Amino acid sequence: MHPLIAVDTGGTFTDVILVRSDGAWRTHKLLSTPDDPARAVLLGVQAILDAEGAPRARRVVHGSTVATNALLEGKGGDAAFITTAGFEDTLAIARQHRPDLYALHVAAHPPPIPAQRTLGVRERVAFDGSVLAPLDPDDLRELPARVAALGVQAVAISLLHSYANPDHERALAARLREALPGLHITASVDLLPELREYERGVTCAVNAVVAPRMDAYLQRLAEGVGEEALRVMGSSGGLLRVQDARAFPAHTVLSGPAGGVVGALALARAAGLDRIVTFDMGGTSTDVALCDGGLSLTVEGGVGHLPVRLPLLDIHTVGAGGGSLAWVDGGGALRVGPASAGADPGPACYGRQPADQPPRATVTDAHVVLGHLRPEAFLGGGMTLDRDASLRALQGLADAADLPLLDAARGVLRVVEAAMTRAVKVISVERGYDVRRFALVAFGGAGALHACALADALGMAAVFIPPHPGLLSAVGMALAPPVFTASRAVMLRLAPGAPLQGAALEDALQALTAQARAALDAEGVPDDARRVTRAVDLRFAGQSFELSVDADAPDPVAAFRQRHRDLYGTDHPDRPVEVVAARVRAEGPPGATPPPFPPQDAPTPARVVEVYGPEGPQIWACLPRAVLAAGERRPGPLLLTEYSSTVLVPGGWAVEVHAQGGLILRRTAPVQP
Repeated sequence: MHPLIAVDTGGTFTDVILVRSDGAWRTHKLLSTPDDPARAVLLGVQAILDAEGAPRARRVVHGSTVATNALLEGKGGDAAFITTAGFEDTLAIARQHRPDLYALHVAAHPPPIPAQRTLGVRERVAFDGSVLAPLDPDDLRELPARVAALGVQAVAISLLHSYANPDHERALAARLREALPGLHITASVDLLPELREYERGVTCAVNAVVAPRMDAYLQRLAEGVGEEALRVMGSSGGLLRVQDARAFPAHTVLSGPAGGVVGALALARAAGLDRIVTFDMGGTSTDVALCDGGLSLTVEGGVGHLPVRLPLLDIHTVGAGGGSLAWVDGGGALRVGPASAGADPGPACYGRQPADQPPRATVTDAHVVLGHLRPEAFLGGGMTLDRDASLRALQGLADAADLPLLDAARGVLRVVEAAMTRAVKVISVERGYDVRRFALVAFGGAGALHACALADALGMAAVFIPPHPGLLSAVGMALAPPVFTASRAVMLRLAPGAPLQGAALEDALQALTAQARAALDAEGVPDDARRVTRAVDLRFAGQSFELSVDADAPDPVAAFRQRHRDLYGTDHPDRPVEVVAARVRAEGPPGATPPPFPPQDAPTPARVVEVYGPEGPQIWACLPRAVLAAGERRPGPLLLTEYSSTVLVPGGWAVEVHAQGGLILRRTAPVQP
């Protein structure tokens, strides 16, 4: 049988995993090609197929940053926004969120689609679906010409209260598809049939803006590997068919990070850990998520300042990665990120920074200078790092900060670790979780270098380093199941003490379940291998936001009240409960089984290396991770090198090899103040 391949495109490296039919795994890593991300993907797929001697893959699963970068960099396609006349300013008005309450001058973020490409059509539907004003026939007839005059590649349609009555939106979409067949059209009734006009409108606008670029990208990949074989990692932790990802690319805005969370939870569970904080430190950013027994999903996430009200994993991202540039601000303070050296030119030690400019120091260069990264062992010896270039870059930074060289290098690490510690607190402590009861799962190319420092700062007693940590997002994509999610607005008020019921709610749940089953049928998932979960969004009358609970729980209303008490410490027994939306999530089986225990090399004595700590040069043991046997335990200080990552085990910590191949690090001495 042909193998399965998973590919994760990061800011610096593109990671490739091949899973054979017998369960064996092969890995490959190459530099990303930011000017044309598809090139590295296709090169990586072909390289690993050639190494395996396989003619083709039965499935290629891909996690893409194309949609994310298109939003963050403002490089999406030109799109138009069509809404009810009188509501053309919906995207510009947005919400009154103020990230800095004390700022005297606040610059508003621009909407994803500007006012000059926003069109109003005369119609009006009420909140209950009744038609207050029919769709104007002149507007319907003239709409294609108005859109064509804008010269756009895509259109987002979001009419007021269309979730309650989709007829007007469907008429507009049909008219545009007939007159302008090459136009990408996003109708809110197809993407997000829920209330809240701004969130629904901006989500549709995001989809339309990224669609042209994502469509061309996926088309090229489909031509290279075959459309039937290609699957795309979705933001909610499951796989999407390529045609669905092309139609609704907003479902892929957290594609790459989602793969890491899926892989981290699967491998941590194999090691007996199910309460974890995932810590994914790559080349350009760090992604963190909390999993309390399962994947944590939200519909209140987004990218940058733009909300995307679609189911996605609850991931918090900061601009702190191995390639993050270190610099000195106007006040003389040492700063790190969010700008990154990326893959091209990359850190100074890659030897690709312009020769006619002073080298720029990154987090990776700081590790090289301090001896944490061994130049001869990077990528399993497949790439040699230039330590002299790192020294020159850090010396320039040290001079600008008026610090000794090694203090500047250690300062870079302390600054970036402080940013990552704050990120973990956002998704744990600030939400009422005692992070000390969780294990830190570190991965990404740089995660294992900082894991113990973060655990010390957060009071966490255990760190888990999975197999293939630098490629774990690709591992997660190989493990991910096919997933279908759908939702529908249901406005229903329950009397105090009344159970959850109502024909409108049951009709919505049954219709969504039928859609989910049809999607899994299209993927060939047998009935006994699928899992369908139904949920309802509930709130107390008078509230603006809701909580999602299991629709099939013995008493969903009681479950809602209990969750409200857990989160907010209060309940409102005299208030009616309102049903706001119904949701369904359907999953198939995992794409592969977790990787087997990595092949063990012949035992070799640890060599000694010089590492520069606060007290000066220290002698540490350094050995390949592959020489460790299951059950083996080693105390720190210690460096473990492998193809995709380096594990730093400081003094006061010890590492033990789990039977599944993961490394469990535990503190053996109290945290030093």
